[in-house]
Amino acid sequence: MPSHILPVTNPNLHSSKQHSYLRIDPTTMPLKQDDPITSTRLVSSPFEDETIISVRPLLSRTPSFAGTTTTSSSASYQQRRRRVASENSLSSLSDESIGQRQSLAREVDRAAPETFLLTRLGLKLLRYMGVGYRWIMRFLALGCYSLMLFPGFIQVGYYYFFSGRVLRSIVYGDQPRNRLDLYLPKNTDGPKPVVAFVTGGAWIIGYKAWGSLLGQQLSERDIMVACIDYRNYPQGTMSNMVEDASGGISFVCNKIAEYGGDPNRVYLMGQSAGAHIAACALVEQAIKEAGEGGSTTWSVLQIKTYFGLSGGYNLFNLVDYFHSRGLYRSIFLSIMEGEESLRRFSPEVIVQDPNLKKAVSLLPPIVLFHGTADYSIPADSSKSFAETLQSVGVRAESILYEGKTHTDLFLQDPMRGGNDRMFEDLVSIIHSDDREAQAKDEVAPPRRRLVPEFMLQLAHRVSPF
Repeated sequence: MPSHILPVTNPNLHSSKQHSYLRIDPTTMPLKQDDPITSTRLVSSPFEDETIISVRPLLSRTPSFAGTTTTSSSASYQQRRRRVASENSLSSLSDESIGQRQSLAREVDRAAPETFLLTRLGLKLLRYMGVGYRWIMRFLALGCYSLMLFPGFIQVGYYYFFSGRVLRSIVYGDQPRNRLDLYLPKNTDGPKPVVAFVTGGAWIIGYKAWGSLLGQQLSERDIMVACIDYRNYPQGTMSNMVEDASGGISFVCNKIAEYGGDPNRVYLMGQSAGAHIAACALVEQAIKEAGEGGSTTWSVLQIKTYFGLSGGYNLFNLVDYFHSRGLYRSIFLSIMEGEESLRRFSPEVIVQDPNLKKAVSLLPPIVLFHGTADYSIPADSSKSFAETLQSVGVRAESILYEGKTHTDLFLQDPMRGGNDRMFEDLVSIIHSDDREAQAKDEVAPPRRRLVPEFMLQLAHRVSPF
């Protein structure tokens, strides 16, 4: 018997004028003699797995559809239901798989430009350093050094790109590279202390991702970390770097509460060239607040402590040293905007100016970390700066670590896992006024080892830094 097409109003559609058409096969819809005029039937619909509708039979009632026909049609109907359910399940699994692939693709798309940028920064550094014998040997040493630490780099990179507790590239200004990464603690049981961190990179290859290892490990101790990016040379010169760093610090001081940070517990930290940039930003801000400069968007009084890691603070003492190490005088002076600007960007020299006593008095406590075997920037740089600060009334100290190189404190020791002195010294100062946090630190599990010891020892020996 031919099938009949019935218009069925779909309640899910917005307009009552829109219909879906339901095919009713009388051979599969047996009607009993005592059925009422309108029968309720369970039928298959393209909009739902099962749809209940009311159907007015078009045929006269007759028992001719009973018997074996009813049995076979019921079995056929059940097979159709199972087939529809199977197709829906496969479709659901397919959609989930597609969603996972799309999510992974988005992460790869985000990682690709970052990887390209890092490669470009490395090539830029080589271009400025030249290709003489000294730099060829140093480049080979760098390759070997990177290979030894590669297992650690892979793990840190995976955390950086795929952890849900890393908020990457938050915009803090309108200039190129005005971005920062935010590392969030796992516990969200109250406002957390915050470290505004300025990364190093010889003023040429600085990048916010360099702070990912520090950010990860401090966040495990309930400390939030904001890694601030800034323009590098030749995209910008020293004044641009200080301006960018100051903008990032301002964002942290004014906006960090929105992310769960405590604006009353902000710490400023920099490593290598980043330590120098951060120190310049801090001193410049103090001069502005003392009435010697322009308007301000943050205050040095909001900074509880400044931490300098392996930094240089007197450029007059470092020009020749950097030249002997391959950062040639002409390039260095270009970065620093000429020889006449060396004083402006030498915090150790500025704080000795008797006309700036009021500004110097505003500076927060200053703690300088340095390794005695640092050949990139001598440990005397931190020791001399601390002594100068003490002589002008600033609370300052230098903590020296015997036998540690420029990268031991920042890379090898953190990748070694367990407890290392510099990290524990840093955490103990940040948590010095929080007894609950101190109690947690005492029972905190040792940090996980990322690289085997023999590879760390080789990296220490071949390090070009």
